[in-house]
Amino acid sequence: MIFLGNDWAEDHHDVYLCNEQGERLAAARLPHGIEGLADLHALLARHAHDPSQVVVGIETDRGLWVTGLLAAGYTVYAINPRAASRYRDRHTLSGAKSDAADAKLLAEIVRIDRHNHRVVAGDSDLAEAVRVLARAHQTLIWDRTRHTNRLRDTLLAFYPAAVTTFDDLSHPDALAVLRLAPDPDRGRALQKRQILAALRRAGRKRHLDRRVEAIAAGLRTDQLSAPLPIAAAHARTVRATVAVLTALTAEIAELQADLLDHFDQHPDAVIYRSLPGLGVVLGARVLSEFGDDPNRYATAKSRKNYAGTSPITKASGRSEVVLARFVRNRRLADALHMWAFCALSHSPGARALYDHRRERGDSHHKALRALANRLVGILHGCLAHHTPYDENTAWAHRLTTNDTTTPKLAA
Repeated sequence: MIFLGNDWAEDHHDVYLCNEQGERLAAARLPHGIEGLADLHALLARHAHDPSQVVVGIETDRGLWVTGLLAAGYTVYAINPRAASRYRDRHTLSGAKSDAADAKLLAEIVRIDRHNHRVVAGDSDLAEAVRVLARAHQTLIWDRTRHTNRLRDTLLAFYPAAVTTFDDLSHPDALAVLRLAPDPDRGRALQKRQILAALRRAGRKRHLDRRVEAIAAGLRTDQLSAPLPIAAAHARTVRATVAVLTALTAEIAELQADLLDHFDQHPDAVIYRSLPGLGVVLGARVLSEFGDDPNRYATAKSRKNYAGTSPITKASGRSEVVLARFVRNRRLADALHMWAFCALSHSPGARALYDHRRERGDSHHKALRALANRLVGILHGCLAHHTPYDENTAWAHRLTTNDTTTPKLAA
């Protein structure tokens, strides 16, 4: 076996090669791209007769370079940068750091400690495509929220009537009207027929007359006024932000359609969609972050640990504290939190577990984490047995059916 440490960057890669005894075989800086990958294959071929003899440590699990390493047949370990940082203290206490030294560090990690790290998962191309779309979709939603908050701050500074008129400033109704009336004067002068036309262009079809009356009355509410030059500057900012929000909303809708199309093609989609509280968007996010490699998670506990739903214990002497696991995949944690909340209204078993945790004194969020932890375990079992979700099977160990309508937690 030979061990390769690969410290990657956008335009180059520092590599360090050693044998099983830790003896240095080679070190180099290679360019990123086809030429660099070809040079790496040639370097490794001088020391290994078969790709299966090569073990690679690198601080990422995706990208064209990693795809090339996997395609060559090397065993690739994705080393968490946080873990690599902790290992660095074993080699130097001075705080010195260089790309070449990091490459050697990664080679040492996979040489002596690879059993404590994970091999890059062999997810399917379809699962990777779902991940790309799901993350882009979620990122645009986060961007829309940030721009909506900025729009609200701007309106509060000179146009508070618009904030009180529209509960959701990112809604098509609000964007359509603010495009026509980005300042208080134009808002008060807006005719009902203009509001009606704007709402129709935005796609509203129901309760038009009632909505027009409410908007007209709201925009004509008396309010404090800013000086004209300041109001004009704010109005220009509103128009720009409204344009950005309109574009974001359109792109989110198109991305969501593509995401749902890819998700529905995945063979595990039926299982994900059978689980309570998991719709197509949340289901796609959860699948994309967990991946679909059947060998990635050896047990349900492994999946829970990766999800960050299982707690951690800090024990020393007589002190023992159980804490939430906050070092985790942020996107997956966000999806699981939403999943647990949605499951409350779709699963009697989920609701019973949540209520039980609340009765024990858990906060809302702590109870949701416990529920999410259980749901991840149920998901793991469904995927392992290729079986859709069944309420009775999932909660049989926790529920007693004294009556068929109100399941209760067993003692």
